[in-house]
Amino acid sequence: MRVLVADDDAASRARLRALVERWDYEPELAENGAQAIRALASADAPRLAIIDWVMPGIDGLKICQYARQGGRAYVYVIVLTARTAPDAVVEALRAGADDYVTKPFHEQELEVRLRAGRRIVELEDGLRLAASQDPLTALWGRSAIRTYLAQQLSKAQRERSSVAVLVIDLDHFKRINDGHGHPAGDAVLLEVAQRMRRTLRSYDGLGRVGGEEFLVVLPGSGRAAGRAVAERLRRAIDESAVPTPAGGIAVSCSIGVAAALGGETSAEALLERADEALYRAKRAGRNRVESAEGPEPD
Repeated sequence: MRVLVADDDAASRARLRALVERWDYEPELAENGAQAIRALASADAPRLAIIDWVMPGIDGLKICQYARQGGRAYVYVIVLTARTAPDAVVEALRAGADDYVTKPFHEQELEVRLRAGRRIVELEDGLRLAASQDPLTALWGRSAIRTYLAQQLSKAQRERSSVAVLVIDLDHFKRINDGHGHPAGDAVLLEVAQRMRRTLRSYDGLGRVGGEEFLVVLPGSGRAAGRAVAERLRRAIDESAVPTPAGGIAVSCSIGVAAALGGETSAEALLERADEALYRAKRAGRNRVESAEGPEPD
């Protein structure tokens, strides 16, 4: 888990960075309040933060207030300061800090407070995941998978890496519902979701975005890798009939693939390219994979 370390003192930043790395976190450093706010404004902002109170310009309490503005993921903020008066603690907590550690701090104290913050963040994520899951397949819903895509595009921009997306549509799914009933259709969706989950990596994103439409996000993958994954998914779905209350039903899918290097495109533009590739797959006879046209990272 990444930890934002914001401190204008170079020696303090270096010490905190070394401690955070020793405790198996990934530090993200900010030399001032403006850099800290930019880090928190990113789509994949760190979920833990250690913020020095006294910094020139934008101080630690203003950063806390920014972190508490609506519309972004919860960040657990620990404020560091030499102030020890009770009213200073109250001021920091009112500004939005979750915890308060006085300087000079004891390393083990900061470690356990950071660990407590991580538990709270993980609990928050678990509750949010439960609320954002598709109730039938337990996959991410539209909002959750789109958020994951935005996060991975932001990360790719920082790291100059690639992200591939797959838009997957089950072929002639309406015929299954109409011909075999909705319980059979539900069984198909559930089995398809399980087959895809078994095929993907643990950190790949998988969501149900429509009745029979799914979205896959592949961090660190270009077009060639994305197409290879898409072919494996297509074969996994098509390899055997799906058992349903109405008997075994053959299922196939069409997949559109698109990729972006370094977050150079928006989520909307990337998905539009993948959708266009999906329509070509359907027009070409379905049960196939097509890649988006134009220059893309391989």
